[in-house]
Parts: sequence; C-alpha cells; structure tokens
Amino acid sequence: MEEKLKAFERLLNIMDELREKCPWDKKQTLESLSILTIEEMYELVDAIQEKNMDDLKGEIGDILLHMVFYSRIASEKNAFDIKDVLNHVCDKLVYRHPHIYGDVVADDEETVKRNWELLKLKEKGRKSILQSVPKALPAIVKAYRIQEKVHKVGFDWENVQEVWENVEEELGELQLTIDHRESKERIASEFGDVMFSLINYARFLKIDPEAALENTNKKFIRRFKFIESNTKKNLKDLSIEEMDTLWEKAKEIEKEKSPD
Repeated sequence: MEEKLKAFERLLNIMDELREKCPWDKKQTLESLSILTIEEMYELVDAIQEKNMDDLKGEIGDILLHMVFYSRIASEKNAFDIKDVLNHVCDKLVYRHPHIYGDVVADDEETVKRNWELLKLKEKGRKSILQSVPKALPAIVKAYRIQEKVHKVGFDWENVQEVWENVEEELGELQLTIDHRESKERIASEFGDVMFSLINYARFLKIDPEAALENTNKKFIRRFKFIESNTKKNLKDLSIEEMDTLWEKAKEIEKEKSPD
C-alpha cells in the first residue's frame, strides 16, 4: 500500500510542477481537456478490445492523469481538490453498498443493481432513474444504458424470445412505412425503433452491441483493404463481380487463419 501511495503522490507532484512550469499544461482548461479525455477513453476501449495489457496500462495512466488534471484546475478555482474527489467517491460507494456497510440484505447481483438505482434516485433530488444517463453518450451506448437502467427496476421483457418477436414486429413496421412511401422522418423513426429493439436483443444475449458493431467495422475494413491490395486495377475500374471474388477470398483466408 505504501508504494501505491508514493506512486500516486509522485503523480500529484508532477501535475503541480507541470501546471506551474509547462506552457501547454498551464494553458489547459476544463473545456479543452474534456475533448482530449473522450479521445483517451476510446483509446482505453481499443486496448481492452485488443486484449493488449501493456497498452491498457498506459491508457489507464492517461485517464488517471486527466482526473488529476481536472482536480488541479478545480482547486485553482477553489471548488474542490483531489482529496475531495476521493472522499466523495468513497462516501458514495459506502452509501450505495448498504449490504456491505449497513444492515441491508442483498444475496444476488440483481438485488444489488436494483438497490443501487433506487439509492441513486434519492440523490440530488433525481426524479427519474434515467437522469444519470449522460446526454452526450453515443446513441448505441445510450440505448443500452437506458435499457439496463429500466431493467434494474423491473421494466423489461420476460425472456429473449419476446425480445426477438419485438425485433420482428419493429422490422415489419419499418417495411410498411417503406412500402407505403411514407415521409423520410417517419421511416427514420421506425428505423430507430428497429435499432433500439436489436440493441435490446443484444443485451438479452449478453452481447455488447457497440463492441459487436466495432468488430464488424474492423472486419469490413480488413476485407476491403484486401481488395485494394490484391488488384492492379483502379478500384473504380473493378466490376462488382471482381470485387465480390476478392471479398470471398479474404473471407476464406480469415477462416484458414482462425483457430478450430
């Protein structure tokens, strides 16, 4: 523990020195840092998805640096400092775990999650459990978090079959709007419903839809790059049949490389 505290103290001391002496660090604000933090978070997720522990260590460090940086700027504004941040999160963890630090009984994960949401609802006069879902989240992640939130208080489908039936129902409604040539806004609305229901289906299958889509993005990029690197023609001169042939070849190579 002593070594961990020394390492954290070292980071705090370096942050103070950089803030006082480095032209770039001196110039940063809460607003300018926030954009960089979003980028760092995506890099953290990339490291997790790639299962690269060395990169993950570095990305965690970058995120931790940003948290210390925010706290330093806040202390300059006489708002709070890193000590207040740490005490606040510790107090919150104790409050939201009454089954550990109190006399509440919670023998399973679902009960813990449900209690967590109800306790959050009491904080800061919140009137909805959905108030804690960040507005700036990407739409797929936001939909997943919304569904998780309402699940924790019992608003959910009974089983995965019901969810799939809902997906089929939403697909049918989308097709009807297309067949009837309804407005672009109406079709977009139905398309959104399909996306929401598919994300819900992913949740029931215990699949992260954002990660699943990103894996498909990477797979598509990999296969398309194969097309680009395995033709002497300009891409615009390739027929769709020639592209399809190379695409299938890329798929075959991937299958050969994949473990049994």
